[in-house]
Amino acid sequence: MAKSLDTAQLGEAGWRDVGKGPGSIDGKFIKWHTISDLAGSVVDDVVRIRNHPLVPKNIPIYGYIYDVKNGRLVEVNEATKAGKAAT
Repeated sequence: MAKSLDTAQLGEAGWRDVGKGPGSIDGKFIKWHTISDLAGSVVDDVVRIRNHPLVPKNIPIYGYIYDVKNGRLVEVNEATKAGKAAT
């Protein structure tokens, strides 16, 4: 962000700034609140949805993580178990 506000590109070495500017240093002052345990976060979300009183117990709820590197959805098996429909 410091050099450019254009979308960065993800390469083998990680993210890199490809824009020509102008940029902003304001990104240094933002707390981005990244998620350190993606699968755990998905499980927590599915459990929260599963236990919500307005969500019918007879429908299944699934949890996935979007892989930004290959564009695929990766199922979180523990989340799928937590979101299993009541029989």
